[in-house]
Amino acid sequence: MGSQSIATRLYVPQPLGAGGTLGLDHQRAHYLRSVLRLKRGDHVAVFNAENGEWVAEIEGLGKGWASLALTEQRRAPAPEPDVQLVFAPIKRARLDFLVEKATELGAVKLQPVYTQHTDVSRVNTERLAANAREAAEQCERLRVPEVAEPVGFRALLDAWPTERRILLCAESGHAPPIAEVLAQHSGGAGGGELTPPWAIMTGPEGGFHAAELDALRKLPFVAPVGLGPRVLRADTAALTALA
Repeated sequence: MGSQSIATRLYVPQPLGAGGTLGLDHQRAHYLRSVLRLKRGDHVAVFNAENGEWVAEIEGLGKGWASLALTEQRRAPAPEPDVQLVFAPIKRARLDFLVEKATELGAVKLQPVYTQHTDVSRVNTERLAANAREAAEQCERLRVPEVAEPVGFRALLDAWPTERRILLCAESGHAPPIAEVLAQHSGGAGGGELTPPWAIMTGPEGGFHAAELDALRKLPFVAPVGLGPRVLRADTAALTALA
C-alpha cells in the first residue's frame, strides 16, 4: 500500500506511529464522508513534519467523526531548507495566492509585517493558516509553514534574531543580483547548503518608506538584493525570491 498512489493527504498534528489510531475533527471527518464520499476500509495518507507520512485505513466514519488506523510509513521525516518569508500584507485574493505559492516553494514561516505604506489593516491568520495547510497537502510537503501574527516594522527588527540573515528585495538603490549574494554564502553555484538561515523580506505595493529602507540597509544581517530590471508586484517579488 505504501508504494501505491493515494490521492487524499491530510495534515494531522497528532503523533503518528505503527499500530496507532487517530481520530479526526468534525471538519476533516465531514470532508472524507460528505465531500470525498470515502467509506470504511478506504485509505488516506496522513502526515506531519515530526513523524513523516503514513498510510491510514478508515476504521469508522460517521456524521462528524472518523477513526483511522495507521498501517505503514510512506515517507520518513526529512529536513527542509530554513527559509522564512517576511512580507507586507496585500489585498485578500493576492494574499491567499501568495501564501499558497510560498508554501509550495518551501517557506517554513510566513511573517506579515505592517510597514508605513501597507494599505491592509487586518490579516486573518486563521484563513492563511488553512490555506497553507491545504497547499502542503496538495504539494506533498511534510511540513506546514507557521503563519505568524502580524507585527509592526520596528517591533520586527527589535526582536529579530541576528543569526538569521535577511534578503531584502530592494526596489531602489544599489542591490546585487540575488544569485550573486546567495553564491557568496554557499561557496558558489552548486556549492551546497546556505551557511546562515535566511529570511526573504518584501515590502508593500508602493514599496518601503525611505526611512525603512535606510534602517534596513544599516543592519549588518540585511543583504539588499535585486530581482532583475523590472518593477515587480509585491507577491511576484516574494515568489521570485523564494524560487
